[in-house]
Amino acid sequence: MNILKVNGVDLAYDSFGNPNDKAIILIAGLGTQMIRWTVPFCQILAARGFRVIRFDNRDAGCSTHFNHYPALDFDALAKALMSGQRPDIPYTLDDMSSDAIGLLNALSIERAHFVGRSMGGMIAQIAASEYPDRVLSLTSIMSSSGNPALPPTSPDVMAMMTKPAPSPFEDEAGFLANRLAFAKRIAGSGYPFEEDANRALILEEVQRAYDPGSVGRQIAAIAVSGDRRPRLATIKVPTLVIHGEDDPMFVPACGEDTASSIPGAELMLVDGMGHDLPPQLYEVIADGIERTARRNGHAL
Repeated sequence: MNILKVNGVDLAYDSFGNPNDKAIILIAGLGTQMIRWTVPFCQILAARGFRVIRFDNRDAGCSTHFNHYPALDFDALAKALMSGQRPDIPYTLDDMSSDAIGLLNALSIERAHFVGRSMGGMIAQIAASEYPDRVLSLTSIMSSSGNPALPPTSPDVMAMMTKPAPSPFEDEAGFLANRLAFAKRIAGSGYPFEEDANRALILEEVQRAYDPGSVGRQIAAIAVSGDRRPRLATIKVPTLVIHGEDDPMFVPACGEDTASSIPGAELMLVDGMGHDLPPQLYEVIADGIERTARRNGHAL
């Protein structure tokens, strides 16, 4: 793992493959770390002729955290948004998108293929719309367009995501039970839930960095992002939208709306996939990313 100073924050990253190959930048989701893009998945992409870069978003993993910021008042945030006021939050998705571009700058990479999951998909969408000369292709996975008319996240999922978990340092068993229950709830029905692998990943994230407040700060960044459809309409690079048929976080309509909002985008609905990437789908997802990358004549 390496750390670079970007936009005034430290970003932790690592990479796979030949540094001379065209880059793919992998952007993680809400409250999760770069290790959610597992080593085997990164190696699959690297073997297809890409330099694969994964990194911790600001406020996650080993990158700079904003835990000095006061706890967010979500009622006040909602009232400010409804009244058209600008809420006082530490950063936005635009800042996080600028981080990804800044990381490319720091690595002397002119252009890259952007791949994001969940919140990372939103960040990648913004990069493709705001930095068209830096993005070769876009793959948005299990994400959404910000369209306020779309069905919301299942209430029980939202409750599980936002309800405080026991401290992993005071009650590791309780913490693991809480996080595993959530992981199982958002997983799809098409593939076995690998409890041991999920437990190991959860514990590894705790060991790298534990900051329960970061989820709320990132939710706030998503909330102020608003409806991205006008921005999505400006995207001209080859785009693939991958979405699970069983996703309870962002139902399939969210993926459909994202794809229909981006000119020429391909929609790939995956039967049995939830709001996660089971190992059985690594090759299928990599196929889609590679196919989309090769649609760009400057891709390889």
